Amino acid sequence: MTVVTHSAKPRRATYVPSADLVKDVLAGRAIAIARMISRAEEGYPEAAAALAELYRLGGNAHIIGITGVPGAGKSTLVSALIKAYAAEGHKVGVIAVDPSSPYSGGAILGDRVRMSETAAAGGAFVRSMATRGHLGGLTRATLQAVDVLDAAGYDPVIIETVGVGQDEVEVVTAAHTVVVLSAPGLGDDIQAIKAGILEIADIHAVSKCDKPEAAATVSALRGMLALGGDHHDSRWTSPVLPVSSISGERVGELKDAIDAHWAHLNESGERAERQRAMGRTRILGTARHLFQQKFQQAPETLERQIRAVAERRMDPSVVARALLGWEETP
Repeated sequence: MTVVTHSAKPRRATYVPSADLVKDVLAGRAIAIARMISRAEEGYPEAAAALAELYRLGGNAHIIGITGVPGAGKSTLVSALIKAYAAEGHKVGVIAVDPSSPYSGGAILGDRVRMSETAAAGGAFVRSMATRGHLGGLTRATLQAVDVLDAAGYDPVIIETVGVGQDEVEVVTAAHTVVVLSAPGLGDDIQAIKAGILEIADIHAVSKCDKPEAAATVSALRGMLALGGDHHDSRWTSPVLPVSSISGERVGELKDAIDAHWAHLNESGERAERQRAMGRTRILGTARHLFQQKFQQAPETLERQIRAVAERRMDPSVVARALLGWEETP
């Protein structure tokens, strides 16, 4: 009898240049999509040109933001929406943003395992990404990942955000349609006001609609919207919809409302306004990233300036202008 041993180390996969991955991303190949998103997340300089090309080739997907307070059931709702869209033949892309692990910097997965099982059954692509300390809940890489899925033909692309409250408002300038999810019995009518997220919703959803408390939360939200908590710069009236993500009850109505908002944006011309807001977010976010990256690469430069400000030898605004390369004002 011949015994075969495997003592040799497995060969590492050959690095494929990002430019060569573009055609496979456009063809919807999952491995290429995953690699490109990883390179965006790690900030590979070599991938910048490829990501820029994918951005230019995208722009067709309906980007949906799902946000809300912790415990509302956002991941379960996203799983239900994947099923609803897949049933109509859609390829759904999901970027699930999680708080960063304090040890590894990676995403804390939470309920992502169940969502991934749903995605596998429905042909969706789900990627969990860490905030990496970004306070708004969305990073530059998050939006680049959306670009990759958009160019790969996924439509809609769902961004599920961290759900940390006030910082969550950034999602409004990253998505075409924003769904704010509340849970009954948790005082969400008060939480929504405190978090400052009431007015960013295009659609309000209340989870666990089979619970008696759900009707009270729906009524409270509708009352607050009637008092002026709705969008002031849109002709769209935000509906409040009770849903049950687990049983699937009324999820179809929520999906129809999301689709109706997308149709409204296209028919009213408001989609162009959203695109401009999204472009502004991307430019300013990239500028902040590049500024921070500059001093991460040469921290001693910034440390000298910090000492000068701490010792009151220089004014913070003067230092900031100098770091930006601006001329000093008189």
